[in-house]
Amino acid sequence: MNFFQAIFLGLIQGLTEFIPVSSSGHLVLAQHFLGIEGGGDISFEIFMHLGTLVAVIIFFHRQIWDLIMSLFSWKSGLDGENHRKNRSIMAYLIIATLATGFFYLIFGDLLKGAYDKPLFVAFMLLFTGILIFVSDFVKNTSTPSSNIGIIKSVLIGLAQGIAIIPGISRSGSTISASLFCGVKRKDAAHFSFLLSIPAILAANIGELESLMALDMSVLHIYLAGLVASFVSGYMVIAFLIRLIQSGSLKYFAYYVWLISLLAITLILIG
Repeated sequence: MNFFQAIFLGLIQGLTEFIPVSSSGHLVLAQHFLGIEGGGDISFEIFMHLGTLVAVIIFFHRQIWDLIMSLFSWKSGLDGENHRKNRSIMAYLIIATLATGFFYLIFGDLLKGAYDKPLFVAFMLLFTGILIFVSDFVKNTSTPSSNIGIIKSVLIGLAQGIAIIPGISRSGSTISASLFCGVKRKDAAHFSFLLSIPAILAANIGELESLMALDMSVLHIYLAGLVASFVSGYMVIAFLIRLIQSGSLKYFAYYVWLISLLAITLILIG
């Protein structure tokens, strides 16, 4: 993998991490069809996820700060109620993250092998398309993320865990699960983005040993991918939130189905 290929993959990562089309699926297929060496390199993909992690933190820095400060503020009145809601969101984020971690501990090693199976990934993209297409028809409700509840938090966390499979969109699965659980659209998007923070951090910690052993001669290549994923990822977040609120995710389903069917056809005919 060279410097410009890393930038290209970083742009794909950033553009597809937050929109519900599966960044991992796109990376696997891009590396396969373009013949980029390093396909299935989990360390490189985790490195690029750092770029999108920084994008989420910067974009939501005020909300993240409010959530943290609410842990130390127990006032009464209107401000106290806002802090209580923030603490509830924090609790549900923790519960969902634990559910994701539980799923990963059981199935993580088994599912990592899918990164070397582009045909399987292409079929998973079909499933992602169906998921987001159906979720777009879920009626918008008034339930905020502060009222998700424990059971629904677990379900959303498990949906994020399933997205370990390349081709299954993390944002698509968590946003769809939130909508199916009755969370209003804007809150579903915000909850999904915030939920990605501990998931990406955990993934990087899990690959810390391989990242520490990274050959310094390729560090600039990895950093190029990171920066590209950050820039493109940051640009996508606000755009996606507006689409979710307007109920326009089905257009991504059409795109995912097209990419999936095209990839399946090309792989089968060699």
